[in-house]
This record gives sequence, structure tokens and C-alpha cells, in this order.
Amino acid sequence: MDKVSGRLIVYFEDPFWVGIFEQISSGKLTVCKITFGAEPKDYEIQEFILQNYYELRFSPSVVTEKEVKEKINPKRLQREVRKQVDHVGVGTKSQLALKLQQEQQKIERKTCSREQREAEKQFQFELKQQKRKEKHKGR
Repeated sequence: MDKVSGRLIVYFEDPFWVGIFEQISSGKLTVCKITFGAEPKDYEIQEFILQNYYELRFSPSVVTEKEVKEKINPKRLQREVRKQVDHVGVGTKSQLALKLQQEQQKIERKTCSREQREAEKQFQFELKQQKRKEKHKGR
């Protein structure tokens, strides 16, 4: 049985604090971007996750390779942790998943606006036809 793991990365992206929530389940990565206003405190982040986790819109899943866990020297582990903390930003897989989600939302927006445009055109056409009929009747 595969594990499900999640990770929240919070960083400052001028002018807002942004959180990237990564979720890995059965070898697939899904990502959600959360925009905070001011710098969130730890308890505010925890409260946000507890209250809004099920309302988050995750990106489509991206296949990831499994990480092999090896015993790592504690000093090496400290250096890697320090590098991850110093490194501001998001992993490339996360960026890919976010881009995929953004493209999907763009397609949805385009189809919705196209439908609205077509409905407006149809309404105007019917209105014009009705006016022509009334003029033809001589009223």
C-alpha cells in the first residue's frame, strides 16, 4: 500500500506570501497554490489547512518517480535541510503541475466566455427578428 504525503512550502512572492501544497499519492503529484496576505504565523497556517483542506483545488496529477530512502549522514542531512530552507521557490514538478492546472482553468474560462458570447449573439438575433416581424405587420 502506498503512502500519501503532503508538504506545504510557504515563501514570499512580492507583494504576498504564497503557499504551495504538494500532495503525493500512489506515485502521482498534485499541487495547489494558496495566496496568503500578510506573513502567516504557524498556527494560522495549521488552522487554514484544517478548515480549508477539502476546498482546495489541486492540479491534475503528474507522475513522479519513487524516492529511495537511504541512511544519510546527519551532517549531510543538516546541509541538505539548510539548502532547502535557503532555496526559495517551488520544485520543477510542482511548477509543472501548477502550469497544467492554470492551462485547464484557461480552457474552462475560454469555453464559458464563448458560450456567453454565443448566447448574447443569439439573443440579439432573436430581438432583431422580432422587431422585423413587428415592422412587417405594420404595428
